[in-house]
Amino acid sequence: MTATQTLTAAKPAPGAREVFTLAWPMTLKAIFLHGTVVIDGLLLSSIGEGALAAMGLAAALGGIVLGVIFAFSHAMQIRTAQAFGGADPVFLKSVLASGLTISIGIGVVGASIILLWGGTLIAALAPSPAIAVQAQTYLSIFTIVILGEAIGQCIASFFNGCSRSKLPLYGYLLSVPINVSASIVLIHGYWGFPALGVAGAATGSAIAITVQTIFWSLLLLRTNGHLRHVLGWHRNSFVPTVQGHMRFALPIAATFVSATLAGHVCSLIYVNMSLNSFAAMTLIAPWNMLAGQIAMQWTQATGILVAQLLGKGTPEDVLDRFLSRAWNGAFVAAGIVATIFLVMCLSLDWIYPNLEADTRAILFGFLPILLIIQFPRATNAICGNTLRAAGDTVYVMHIFIWSQWAFRVPATALCILYFDLSAFWILSLFLWEEVIKFPAFHRRLWRGDWKRSNVTA
Repeated sequence: MTATQTLTAAKPAPGAREVFTLAWPMTLKAIFLHGTVVIDGLLLSSIGEGALAAMGLAAALGGIVLGVIFAFSHAMQIRTAQAFGGADPVFLKSVLASGLTISIGIGVVGASIILLWGGTLIAALAPSPAIAVQAQTYLSIFTIVILGEAIGQCIASFFNGCSRSKLPLYGYLLSVPINVSASIVLIHGYWGFPALGVAGAATGSAIAITVQTIFWSLLLLRTNGHLRHVLGWHRNSFVPTVQGHMRFALPIAATFVSATLAGHVCSLIYVNMSLNSFAAMTLIAPWNMLAGQIAMQWTQATGILVAQLLGKGTPEDVLDRFLSRAWNGAFVAAGIVATIFLVMCLSLDWIYPNLEADTRAILFGFLPILLIIQFPRATNAICGNTLRAAGDTVYVMHIFIWSQWAFRVPATALCILYFDLSAFWILSLFLWEEVIKFPAFHRRLWRGDWKRSNVTA
């Protein structure tokens, strides 16, 4: 045993408190992250459906690029945690530089594609020329958001990997009020500013993201500015270092991109359901996204801490104790999410008083699935994030991609287009997907190879 491992073994394993300390700012940040377009939608609703349609069309196209950026940011925080745990300044500098290079490259390419061909695509998809003009204007301004997020999300993930998850949250606490106030003023033309309508909403978001990115950049210089003076690269030179980072990140990014695409394809198939069933499936989606962040961010925080422990060369018994405690916490988080859905379903008459009774009945009928699915979903996520932290990213990618494209997407098509099943059985496919993933994840984790991974290589 090395001297580092001896010191590590003498220390108690981290537990649920450390996971919670890391997870709760990540949870709030994730909720704020999904709120930019939601805020624009709420503010634009006052000026008509045409503005909402233009914003929705533009946001759908811009969201594709943002989705890729966010996918690579997940890989960034795991790789950062491995370097941070190993306390190797060369490795840490290499991860930061590589992550920024890749993320900025994605942002520049995505923004360029939007500026060159976005107008043509919008013209083909928009229901009217007037909406096409508004959508194109929104999307052109939204490229600033894309470029800002390319830098900002990489920095935020770097902070998370270094166990400083409060710093990204501070950025959102700064940017969200700026987004709301600037958008209100520029949409309606208050205080002598021009009334820009849809363009005002995009401009408000661009201002907020610019301020947020500058704020995070200054924090990065303050907390890790010394990395600029560190000599050398993790793989001897810069290009092989970036290539190594890409090899690690690509399977993780592909996993998240695949999940997004599978979700969009299923949403298109949902259109063939009855109106009440389609409305219920549409309404449950944001609840799943927001409430589910409690358990998902807990499991991501667990993965970050596992990566740090592996970077330190932590003994296997310490890893086992930590993961056992984190796993118990994941069940608690899953229970909290299930409770939120229970309260939601019992309060449907108050939350959605204007919905038809049939739609509310379908939503209430989802309750058994919403209660049960949280627990296999949480334990699968613990396995997935632990295996990613150990570098077993390709295996995790295969589990997700095959369960989505070989099961959920075709099963959704069959159940709706051929068997015409009810919304309850369509939603249950998400539960069956977790059941399918369960043995593949747990068998790999229980094999124990991940505890011996050399993540700093």
